Amino acid sequence: MVVNRRTFLKTGASTAVLLLSQPAWCAQERKAEATDDEVLAQTQARIEQHRKGDGTIILRNAEGKPIQGAKVRVEQLRHDFLFGCNCFMFGRCGKPELEEQYRQRFAALLNYCTLGFYWAYYERQRGKPHYEYTDQVAAWTHEHGITCKGHPLVWDNPAGSPAWLPDDPKEIEQLSTGRVREIVSRYKGRIDFWDVVNEATHLADKLNKTKMANWAATLGAVPYVAEHLKVARASNPQATLLVNDYRFDPAYYKILDSLRDDGKPLFDVIGIQSHMHDGVWPLRKVSDICETYSKLGLPLHFTESTIVSGPRKGPGENWGATTAEGEARQAEQTVKFYSALFSHPGVQAITWWDFSDLGAWQRAAAGWLRRDMSPKPVYDRLLSVVKGDWWTRTEATTDAHGEVKVRAFYGTQRITAQLPSGQSVTKDVHWERGQKNQFELMS
Repeated sequence: MVVNRRTFLKTGASTAVLLLSQPAWCAQERKAEATDDEVLAQTQARIEQHRKGDGTIILRNAEGKPIQGAKVRVEQLRHDFLFGCNCFMFGRCGKPELEEQYRQRFAALLNYCTLGFYWAYYERQRGKPHYEYTDQVAAWTHEHGITCKGHPLVWDNPAGSPAWLPDDPKEIEQLSTGRVREIVSRYKGRIDFWDVVNEATHLADKLNKTKMANWAATLGAVPYVAEHLKVARASNPQATLLVNDYRFDPAYYKILDSLRDDGKPLFDVIGIQSHMHDGVWPLRKVSDICETYSKLGLPLHFTESTIVSGPRKGPGENWGATTAEGEARQAEQTVKFYSALFSHPGVQAITWWDFSDLGAWQRAAAGWLRRDMSPKPVYDRLLSVVKGDWWTRTEATTDAHGEVKVRAFYGTQRITAQLPSGQSVTKDVHWERGQKNQFELMS
């Protein structure tokens, strides 16, 4: 089946569900259809089960004796779960006041961001990549504790196929793999997440032919992706490598399942795009996608998620401005979507596309901020959920053993103990899935 990007995004809701329902596609029969409300009814219990863990905090004095009656406060500093967005408008908002609001609101909510490495724009002239801009963004994100991901290193789309590419396939191969090697090595320690290859399912799409695509098609999707993954791995063995696609049908599953060396996957994370410009996915569909791809035994990142707050006015990039009604609907639908994903144990990250309506893809009202950088309801709702409902803030008093039992979200927590003597002790710890999470504080 040959499916181009635009057609798939328009028909994916029905096509993918049909494909997912085939006996050859699923090992077990699909469960009965459930409404969004039925799916949401399970999310709170699933979040409690999969995103939090029990732990013990012990207070002792200098002689090692337990301290009873100390007031212990646990406050979260950072989630292990990655809540992200692309930051393509960083430094490009036009006015200092808009830039300041963009950055402040980004850092207040998110701990993960995607930086653009689209080859055709990143290296408009051969041998002159835009490293200076990336260095500036990476420095800012590091200062604010935001993890970076590069996107994409390899793509056969015109955005990933510079006009200056030669005709010789062998030279294209050397340039492409060399670019991956240079960039991943250069940013080791600053950018350690990479969408290595983007949208390899559509190499047979005759509507998207480029020099990159022509070369890639001679290899086939699996060898083409595998070659770049191996180069990226050798360039930074500690990096987290993703394969990313807008399709979630058997074609993508088959490619992912084939990307192995001695039975081991060549990549670390499955990237799933979820642009919903023309209609929000039912939560049962979201759940089915998660369940299906979790069978590959790797974490899932929802890498490009979109729900718009303005109307479509025609085909292509023909969108109306954000509306009050659209913003209310966007807020409600986005929180439901995030709740469903956060409650699934296989999902480790969600990245929104884009942060502001200014400069958003397809010129759609896709952002959490309006063009003037004022927050839409979706921003405030997510802030109250991510930094409120899903954020540890708890207090307790130590017992005769100097202990308190705490259940906290996985991530970095700050423990502050107010001792009966009036002394205060503070310690930052990592609350980790699958660990005992026992921490001692000494006065």
